[in-house]
Amino acid sequence: MRIEIPQKVDNIIEALTEAGFEAYAVGGCVRDVILGRIPNDWDITTSAKPLEIKKCFSRTIDTGIKHGTVTVMMGKAGFEVTTYRIDGEYEDARHPKEVTFCTDLHEDLLRRDFTINAMAYNHKDGLVDIFGGQQDMDRKLIRCVGEATERFTEDALRMMRAVRFSAQLGYTIEEKTGEAIRQLAPNLKKISAERVREELTKLLESPNPSFIEKAHEYGITKIVLPEWDEKVEDGKALRIMKALEASDPDKLIRYTILFDGDAEEAMVVLRRLKFDNDTITKVRKLSASLYKPISANEVSIRKTASLLGRELFLTLLKIQAAIADATKGKQALFSEEEIKKTDMLFRMIAKRGDCLALKELAVTGGDLIECGMKPGKEVGEVLQKLLEIVLEHPEQNTKEFLLTQI
Repeated sequence: MRIEIPQKVDNIIEALTEAGFEAYAVGGCVRDVILGRIPNDWDITTSAKPLEIKKCFSRTIDTGIKHGTVTVMMGKAGFEVTTYRIDGEYEDARHPKEVTFCTDLHEDLLRRDFTINAMAYNHKDGLVDIFGGQQDMDRKLIRCVGEATERFTEDALRMMRAVRFSAQLGYTIEEKTGEAIRQLAPNLKKISAERVREELTKLLESPNPSFIEKAHEYGITKIVLPEWDEKVEDGKALRIMKALEASDPDKLIRYTILFDGDAEEAMVVLRRLKFDNDTITKVRKLSASLYKPISANEVSIRKTASLLGRELFLTLLKIQAAIADATKGKQALFSEEEIKKTDMLFRMIAKRGDCLALKELAVTGGDLIECGMKPGKEVGEVLQKLLEIVLEHPEQNTKEFLLTQI
């Protein structure tokens, strides 16, 4: 099999080969190209030791040289090149105590997580697929390389990765691999919040976000997201999964649907997963507004849009539309017609340029101070009062009128 690889990747492989070493593109990039997807990045594995890699190229960065990884710069693009290695004993369900460099590609591929990620390629040798990754792709199967219990004991996060790949690709998790996840899921307690967050987000942003239920079935959410188990017990999970499937693959949208309007839960979970403050604030705002009725009239729309901001208001409508699509008929939580009407009115409001925020008022704090008001808390309170007037009557957003209201 011949697959297309970027010229810069081929140049790195060729340079290492000409220096007397083996070198291959390896892992997820090979899998993605076979699937017809565009890889996010390209990794290269080689028999060359780190210092030997550095001698072959004019510009390198010691990214993780202790573990055999050197970043080779080709123009402005960087490519990670890693020496074949054998991982030593794992102490913390994540890191090996030591890494031993080797010259055998088979040994290097043996340490990888799943068969679909354990394929290597160069133009000279073609596809190197020792563990049946291509066959598993044909069968749409997620299967560990070697013994599943060993792979998951080495790095517990691989259990979440199994479900995430399953969701991204629409694959089934092989039986023995699934049994090992059920057995070892409690080890996820040892994994950092940041790594859990990354996998959970990728799962939710995937084409199959409802596969979060697989994480529940395998005992994963009991450890990393017990709030989901509560939703399963309360009978809310099925409705939420349908809404997730009907929604756009956007982080804010999917997390807001996941928390089902519980702003406090959203804040607690996202903080626990160490999300950035911007994401926490936005999901909390969307969650708090999710089930508050927005009458399809301009005043109600302006007030809600002012509270959320223009962009988040449109995001809220997308979320409500997904929930409406997932709860049609007698169980409908939102009216599709009302959402469409609200969207139309909001776009008209935005096109007209109605004031929706303090910065859009025709007067500023400086104007109030010039009129004799002392700087301080009162200025902000008066500006908020003026905004409320303008949200009711946008035509009154003129400096002359607003100064008569202070």
